Amino acid sequence: MILAIIPARYGSVGIPRKNTIDFCGKPLIQHTIEAAMKSKFIDEIIVTSDDNEVLKIANSLGLKYNCKRPKELATKTTPMFDVVVHVLDWFNNIKGKMPDKILLLQPSSPLRTYLDIDAAIKLMNEENSESLVSVHKVSEHPFECVKMNKNKWTFLAKPFQKIFRRQDFLEDYYFINGAIYLLNTNFFLKSKTFLVEGKSLLYEMPKQRGIDIDDELDLKIAKSIFELNFSS
Repeated sequence: MILAIIPARYGSVGIPRKNTIDFCGKPLIQHTIEAAMKSKFIDEIIVTSDDNEVLKIANSLGLKYNCKRPKELATKTTPMFDVVVHVLDWFNNIKGKMPDKILLLQPSSPLRTYLDIDAAIKLMNEENSESLVSVHKVSEHPFECVKMNKNKWTFLAKPFQKIFRRQDFLEDYYFINGAIYLLNTNFFLKSKTFLVEGKSLLYEMPKQRGIDIDDELDLKIAKSIFELNFSS
């Protein structure tokens, strides 16, 4: 059994009430809910929120179970692990059982589609892995990025030779975009983490579908991508 968890707290630093703002004709969170509902593998979907408007949107879309999140688990410093554990306990009290897998879908990734979700689940099943996270290739290659410390700086990743052209870069680098986190429940509860370096599977998705909306610029970019690629 796969349980999709959609976390959506009231507060937001970059964009006030981000989860309920209009995104191309729908509340932002609705795009993630509908993607989850279209998945052929997800068994249950739960929205966890301290925002009554968010819960109302979820109810209007036909979700049976929505978890009212306590205020102490809805601060900007609340670990996502604690949020998910609260949902699992709440779900277990209602259903009398725990899911085999949990799928964390953040509303700030509205361009992630149900096809991405199903491909990620299929990949994890095929590889018999404990966890998976979505990534996309970075535009700013680490060979061209630097770390600064006062007046000193170093390359983020040092080229093995003098390289001046991007086509000479032999390595690919990826960004953990936060669109999909998929884990076996027992692994999650034991490890208390969402991914393990070198062990968690990476599901590569196109950068345009992996955008994470954190501020107004991200929002404008995501809307432009949606209008170019998703609107009919």
